[in-house]
Amino acid sequence: MDSIRIVNSEEISENNISQFIPRTQTELDSIRESVNDIINNVKINKDKALIDYAEKFDNVELDISNLQVAEKEINEAYEKIDNSLLEALRYAKKNLINFHQAQKKEEWSIEIESGVFAGQVYRPLDSVGIYVPGGKAIYPSTVLMAATPAFVAGVRNIIICSPPQENKKIAPEILVAAKEFEISQIFKVGGAQAIAAMTFGTKTVPKVQKIVGPGNKWVNVAKQLLSTQVAIDTPAGPSEILIIADESANYEQVILDFLSQIEHDQENIGVIVTSSKDLVEKIRNNIDSFVDNADRRDIIKTALKNNSVLIKAKNIEECIRVSNIIAPEHLEILTNNPREVMKNIKSAGAIFLGQFSPVPLGDYSAGTNHILPTGGNAKKYSGLNVYDFLKTIDVLECNRDGLETLSDSTMKIAQFEGLFGHKKSIEERLKDKN
Repeated sequence: MDSIRIVNSEEISENNISQFIPRTQTELDSIRESVNDIINNVKINKDKALIDYAEKFDNVELDISNLQVAEKEINEAYEKIDNSLLEALRYAKKNLINFHQAQKKEEWSIEIESGVFAGQVYRPLDSVGIYVPGGKAIYPSTVLMAATPAFVAGVRNIIICSPPQENKKIAPEILVAAKEFEISQIFKVGGAQAIAAMTFGTKTVPKVQKIVGPGNKWVNVAKQLLSTQVAIDTPAGPSEILIIADESANYEQVILDFLSQIEHDQENIGVIVTSSKDLVEKIRNNIDSFVDNADRRDIIKTALKNNSVLIKAKNIEECIRVSNIIAPEHLEILTNNPREVMKNIKSAGAIFLGQFSPVPLGDYSAGTNHILPTGGNAKKYSGLNVYDFLKTIDVLECNRDGLETLSDSTMKIAQFEGLFGHKKSIEERLKDKN
């Protein structure tokens, strides 16, 4: 019995993709009312609501005095973290900073007309809140991925909210990752209540201009509901991988890369699209043994059964068509000429080219960012980057000749639109002969 569903690519279209991979808002819609209640409670009762929710959801009794992580605890975290892990985090940070610094553009200006100079300057946001999943899970890489582009952009005030563990603390690995970016305002607040706290501000938790970082469905619904009051990053959902492979692909690598992404969570989505009949048979015949030997086999089995598909295509062009319909979070291209295939990819959160560029490198230490659009949102959103934390400001500077050059067109349009004050501001300057 096959553990992965196999379909022909001809069956797949823009209109029916949800029949093959689950991307639905139903589950999120079902909790909106509850999330809204949490938001309103935090808005009204501030820190008291945060303390109550810590007890209710995290089984931790906190008070005002320990809602924020103490500076001493952050510094002591370095004594608790494994030195080899610290070195790995610092190595990843170095590569992340190099990659994100390369994204920055110089301020620019061009002469549109004689005497008319137009350009753009960039200014960082004043404050950013990072949500870091916590509790049982410990993800210092999330801190690195969210903090790096904000740090490189020049954001001066960065805070972190993360659920406390049962010992009333935040994991030292998360604290160390934060300290590496000189982030000292870290709060033991999780869930929708953390998003509300950073949106409205409390006596303890500062209000921020933008909130980024992954979270569970409660966090994501809170971000959606509050997106008119605070800027947010890309809407997030279960993680995804799509692998385009041809006859040159190593079936063992395809299976390993595929399983490496759906092992995160039973809701994660995995897709393999291949033009090779031989590869389809090898995956079909061997995937079960890989699953049985996996450390997180129970999670993988559920994800395989519910959210995964192996798609047979007649050629690479058909593989590309399917990939562009799905617009996956992670796209691996394991073909003879992956760069040629990439030229026709319209939408993906991140692309990984060739057999030596598996997704886990991008998850941690290659420098690219792993906070990426999911659920087909790669068709309209990008992964987290420096420009998520920069405002672009247009700048115009004209001399007298430039004013005269633009005046006729400007005044005619203003007069047509009935905005006579606009016209007069030009006319008065043209009267000045000095």
